[in-house]
Amino acid sequence: MILRRTCREVAALLVAREDRDLPVLERVALRLHLAACAACPKFERQLLTMRNAMKQWRNYEA
Repeated sequence: MILRRTCREVAALLVAREDRDLPVLERVALRLHLAACAACPKFERQLLTMRNAMKQWRNYEA
């Protein structure tokens, strides 16, 4: 199936999503996998946590 992705492929898409907009087909495949997988949503939350921490660090003034 063209929309089926492995956890490794989804992890790569999640990281790529941080740098660029994903094409529609990749976004749909990502959403389908995240709805069915137990581990990948946890990885997504970790990426969001790291992104927010980096944003706060950039705006930190001592």
